[in-house]
Amino acid sequence: MSSSAAAKPNRLLNEKSPYLLQHAYNPVDWYPWGPAAFEKARREDKPILVSIGYSTCHWCHVMERESYENPEMATLMNTYLVNVKVDREERPDVDKIYMMAVQSMTGSGGWPLNAFLTPELKPFFGGTYFPPAAKWGHPGWGDIVTQIGKSWKDPEERKKMLETGSHITDALKQYASSADLSAEALAKAEGKPEWLDQGFKAFKSAYDASRGGFGGAPKFPMPVNHFFLLRYGARVKNREANDMTLHTLREMSKGGICDSIGGGFARYSTDANWHIPHFEKMLYDNAQLTANYLEAYQLSKDPEFARVARETLDYIARDMTSPDGGFYSAEDADSLPSKDAKEKVEGAFYVWERKEIIDHLGPKAGPAFCFRYGVRDTGNAAQDPHGEFKNKNILYAAHSIPETAREFKLSEDETVKQFEGAKKVLFEVRTKRPRPHLDDKILSAWNGLMVSAYAKAYQVLGEEKDLKAAQKAAQFIRNNLYDSGKKLLYRNWREGQHGAPGISDDYAFTAQGLLDLYEADFDPAWLEWAIELQDAMNNRFYDRDHGGFYMTAVDQDPHLLVRIKEDQDNVEPASSSVAALNLLRLWQFTGHEKYKDIATKTLQAFGGTLKESPRAMPYMLAALDFSLTAPRQVVIVGKDGAPDTNALLKVLHNHYSPVKVVMLGGQTGLSKASSYMRDMRPLDGKATVYLCENHVCKKPTNDPKVFEKQLMR
Repeated sequence: MSSSAAAKPNRLLNEKSPYLLQHAYNPVDWYPWGPAAFEKARREDKPILVSIGYSTCHWCHVMERESYENPEMATLMNTYLVNVKVDREERPDVDKIYMMAVQSMTGSGGWPLNAFLTPELKPFFGGTYFPPAAKWGHPGWGDIVTQIGKSWKDPEERKKMLETGSHITDALKQYASSADLSAEALAKAEGKPEWLDQGFKAFKSAYDASRGGFGGAPKFPMPVNHFFLLRYGARVKNREANDMTLHTLREMSKGGICDSIGGGFARYSTDANWHIPHFEKMLYDNAQLTANYLEAYQLSKDPEFARVARETLDYIARDMTSPDGGFYSAEDADSLPSKDAKEKVEGAFYVWERKEIIDHLGPKAGPAFCFRYGVRDTGNAAQDPHGEFKNKNILYAAHSIPETAREFKLSEDETVKQFEGAKKVLFEVRTKRPRPHLDDKILSAWNGLMVSAYAKAYQVLGEEKDLKAAQKAAQFIRNNLYDSGKKLLYRNWREGQHGAPGISDDYAFTAQGLLDLYEADFDPAWLEWAIELQDAMNNRFYDRDHGGFYMTAVDQDPHLLVRIKEDQDNVEPASSSVAALNLLRLWQFTGHEKYKDIATKTLQAFGGTLKESPRAMPYMLAALDFSLTAPRQVVIVGKDGAPDTNALLKVLHNHYSPVKVVMLGGQTGLSKASSYMRDMRPLDGKATVYLCENHVCKKPTNDPKVFEKQLMR
């Protein structure tokens, strides 16, 4: 709450979004996105400011403190503009449109995103962070607002602004339709194995062989890249593709981007070494990275990958899970450095002074810990661009366990045990610090990703608590974010209320989570709901003429300038990419050709991107890999949870085999849908596995060793 304007809230006070509520006491006359603001702009003949961000955004906080809490700046904004605040995590569709517009005007984008629109919502100017007065090559916010307000009242200047708005809007519409192939072109856009080869080569050319990752600083974890590369490595037995991923994941887990005290990953690293993070933690990153590390463990059998996955899941369970089982969205980068401090500082919750560590761990364990994690008296963030971490240390694995053991004349087992105790001590110390802000809204899409992560963790690590977390979260979505009568999934939930209808991401990611959950506990209700969600997604978002899925349903928001199909797998995969893979899996589960047909047309719709710019859509490449491979159907006919059934499942999940579906035989719904399962029976009264390809099965067996040999062929 702003101290300068605490007495008078604005319209955002009635919203549920933590981001909008952060601005509820600004002196700016903020409106939420909606018709009231747009009608005011037309009635008063004013341009619109759409300011987009999210509650854990560092530079959003900075701009709020500098400009939106400033009464004089607010007066300018209220005089010249109609001001609209948008939470990009609640409305990624609005964010996508105006991000594209600002990028086309300026060549870059980010948050906070500030777009100036005509009363008809056409963008004519924009940018990201602006300081209150001109500096760093940025014009001052007050000057911008004043100039736009005065120019709008000048007929000649207004004409230019309207022309720019129309030009940008036409460009957006042209972009939205440019990827739509004709029926003839679709028929020719059949996916080819060489597109997968081209994708691998593109990643290889950008690979940082020293520190892992692709490209230079800043470095973002890109789970979609690993998702494709591991599948490509399995497909063509390409060790280099696997090694690129394994090395990147190892380097990330050693860096400051990975919270070595409490688990979980920060959003990105400001340097090329994964050392200095931007400290906010996002649910979508941690969900997808958990899945990456689990698959890396399956492939390599390196227990370090399992450890990182386990610690990440434990962090989510401890700090990011609601009492009812839904998963919260994010934790902020900023927090108070002490309980009596007035100003929040980035990373304050996570950084350490060397003396502080020695005081808490003692003269024996303290120096060893500091050696292991690169802790120095003067701080270890020499590359810190803004000098924010002077004399502070960001923990990273500067030395290995063997190196530390040799340096301090300990056995490796003693060293590991000592560090386990040290981390517990420092964790307790850290819990007494002021915590970063928690964005406690619950998003369907991101919860779907986390359901997948916990379901896969149960398969690979075998811990019951992970299965229960996945089940509870899925049930939370069903109870709070789904209208079963309308087959309508909602985007967000907070404090007992759901928000806007879901976008295609919500349907795709939730359906994926349910498919993964079915393969973990074999409850057919999850599979049935996944089918229901995919059918609803097909009805609401699928482009029947050209293939692919729009972000928004045709009747979702009349104020959007254009319906867009996401054509990049970024920090989150595109909904079309996830849907394509879901559809291919459902085809294998049910035998219904309609799912294969929609998946094929979706792959064809993005064929140009896959061929010309394969790095843009690695998740779609993984779906293409599935479509070009003879998928395995693994059918286990046995009692769910029985020791002999679990023995066969353990063999299966010890083996990295991504192009498959797993079913428990004898379930009525599946038997009806998949005729080839009807005659499957257990042998000699024991759980029996049928390993099939294209519905042609190998000789059934109830011997785990025989099954393992079948998987290796």
